[in-house]
Amino acid sequence: MHIHILGICGTFMGGIAAIARESGHKVTGCDKDVYPPMSTQLEAQGIELIAGYSSDQIQLRPDIFVIGNVVTRGNPLMEEVLNQNLPYISGPQWLSENILRERWVLAVSGTHGKTTTSSMLAWILEYAGMNPGFLIGGIPENFGISARVGHISSSTFTNKNADYESNEVSPFFVIEADEYDTAFFDKRSKFVHYRPRTAILNNLEFDHADIFPDLAAIERQFHHLIRIVPNNGLIVSNAQDENLQRVLSQGCWTPIEVFGSDDGWQSKIQANNAMEVYFMQEHQGDLQWDLMGEHNRMNALAAISAARHAGVPVKTGIEALTQFKNVKRRMETRGVVNGITVYDDFAHHPTSIQTTLSGLRSHVGKAKIIAVLEPRSNTMKMGVWKDALANSLVEADQVFCYASDAQWARTTLLPLGEKAHCYDDLTKLITTIVTASKSGDHVLIMSNGGFGGIHEKLLNTLQAHKEHVQI
Repeated sequence: MHIHILGICGTFMGGIAAIARESGHKVTGCDKDVYPPMSTQLEAQGIELIAGYSSDQIQLRPDIFVIGNVVTRGNPLMEEVLNQNLPYISGPQWLSENILRERWVLAVSGTHGKTTTSSMLAWILEYAGMNPGFLIGGIPENFGISARVGHISSSTFTNKNADYESNEVSPFFVIEADEYDTAFFDKRSKFVHYRPRTAILNNLEFDHADIFPDLAAIERQFHHLIRIVPNNGLIVSNAQDENLQRVLSQGCWTPIEVFGSDDGWQSKIQANNAMEVYFMQEHQGDLQWDLMGEHNRMNALAAISAARHAGVPVKTGIEALTQFKNVKRRMETRGVVNGITVYDDFAHHPTSIQTTLSGLRSHVGKAKIIAVLEPRSNTMKMGVWKDALANSLVEADQVFCYASDAQWARTTLLPLGEKAHCYDDLTKLITTIVTASKSGDHVLIMSNGGFGGIHEKLLNTLQAHKEHVQI
């Protein structure tokens, strides 16, 4: 089958492209912005990319057009597909019908931590020899890819919950279950298409103000997800999240295991950053790793619980996580110049900003933290979180905000006083950060986009001005 993907360079649609190509389909695609790294990754897989949405792409005559949720009415190619009554389908529905059918789907949902928890879960299953397929909104460093089908050699896999025979595909598939809408013609959340047998509910806050009017609307979508998890499945839920408790109270027909509570999965932190794992107050083992923050300990508990449901012993799950290498753009160290460490993180919601800074603070102690923020998400640019932003940054010693698309930030950061600075010019922003930095400082860059290549530009500027860096 030949599929042509509209919006192929997004993380999710790019993952679908890779999975479709691996499954033997001919894949082509187009996007408004075709550039590295996604363009080079897809082209390396033999996927032809076209810049823009010209209507003459109809001449490719694919068997079906797969439509990403960035595509709207008025898109010239989409309009021609509609005019000619050609077959089309959303990305999540294509995935459901062609890849996930008859698979044991383990779906990871939540406002925060989906990518990291999905990566942990996929790695635990991989470590246990289960060769899972996965589609994750980032690149787990243990795999080096964001998506795969999950092929295995001729084998029989048996555990207490399942008995499968397969000559090709692993029964297990881990997916990052996003609550964002599916397509312009399907306004349900993506995750309702996945029909998980194991579902993680990490947390729930208001987000995506461009499509959800309020928190209740998001809670309704999460309730739709809960309604389709079978009663021989498992829901793994954050016991500390009141919003999730409210969603579950609307009706649940599936067994629940909670984490972050003594009546489920719990952790205790040791002085050497080892994490003691408990289930129902019984000690299960100790996890020694380098990840920072309480949020990552909660992510680990959720992943261990979900993997256990799929048949992985807790001890094996803990062993796997000792070798977990995190995800690119999740507190990823991009470089160290003259004692100044530069990190890249995807944080773009006040809660994730706060937890990321808190984790870094616990790691570096009293060392100086310079937070650099780009308010880039649709919700952030709309100013929805402006009243919470300043408080989320209090752990930082200095704050630099790139406010070209969020002028409201100049006012909302006033409570931080002289330690907060806003700039519209990226070059001036970088120069000021270099001037403010000294050996031993930690520069944390937070954005859900490319941020104009600031990471490499900052490292290069630090290198060029080494003699001016304060010691």
